[in-house]
Amino acid sequence: MSEAEIQEGWAPPRHRPENLGPDELAEWHRLTAAVAATAARYGWSKSEVSRRSGVPAGTTSQWYDGNYAGRIANVSARFASWIESIEEMHAMAARVPSAPGFVATPTAAELLNALLYAQTMAEFVVVTFGAGMGKTMTATHYRDSRPHVHLVTMRPATASSHGMLQELAQALEVVERNPAKLDRAIGEKLRRNGRNTLLIVDEAQHLVDAAVNQLRYFLDVYGVGIALLGNEELYGRFGGGKATPAYAQIHSRIGKPLRRLQPQPGDIEAMVGAWEIEDADVARLVEAIARKPGALRQVNKTLQLAGIYAAGEGAKLAPRHVKAAWENRGGEDV
Repeated sequence: MSEAEIQEGWAPPRHRPENLGPDELAEWHRLTAAVAATAARYGWSKSEVSRRSGVPAGTTSQWYDGNYAGRIANVSARFASWIESIEEMHAMAARVPSAPGFVATPTAAELLNALLYAQTMAEFVVVTFGAGMGKTMTATHYRDSRPHVHLVTMRPATASSHGMLQELAQALEVVERNPAKLDRAIGEKLRRNGRNTLLIVDEAQHLVDAAVNQLRYFLDVYGVGIALLGNEELYGRFGGGKATPAYAQIHSRIGKPLRRLQPQPGDIEAMVGAWEIEDADVARLVEAIARKPGALRQVNKTLQLAGIYAAGEGAKLAPRHVKAAWENRGGEDV
């Protein structure tokens, strides 16, 4: 590591430690350069390096500057272990194949069309996908590629109307201290963003009925398209063909339900193509895994682990790597 590279981040050490043997001094020079280079790579301050390495801040600063009064070799040993752990993590990360991002599967196309319909027509749509079928990634792709689209993700803590509105306010950067006026402030913010605004609510099965009814208010009063994305529970409440009296107001406003619990053959073909799999036997294993619970998400995670195994052998991805990865992830026989 050159002096110039160190100076891009931290300044060089100000002192040369005394009373060190040649080997200890050489190790100190090596480690101060390595620590400075690591800090420069990630933009870490000395206090952040101290926090991550577990070496007290005062010790870190004095050790690096060469004026530490204690046993420098002991501190150097701690930083040597820390640097080694970072290098191991880098080596592991370099071996993990990158999963493809958004993949234009037939099911993704159906979701994109449903979102486009909701945004263009200011309609209410309910989308139910099986686990691991790319619902969130597709919704994120839609948000990132179109104006006036907002995506919020619900969780048990945001199930109530108030919790949901607080989550929406944070996502939309709405500041309103009066809870009674919060829904109006959110609605006005959505309407100010231009016509054809779409609000995508992911993991909507967590919302209580009153919260979903609050979303209906945004549709009716502000002309905001609403897309509820969730699991089979959501479809049972709002997306099914027969409305119960409790859900009649919402059900009557649903312009388009979309339900896909299993990947289509074209989805699997698209995923195999996205991973650039050429081995026919590997492709057949991937197709079998994609039909298991977790669907396309299982494919990504299994192929990433299989890629690590293959890289460790210096070999091309083979069926044995995929089988080992699937089994080690707790999968049944494929």
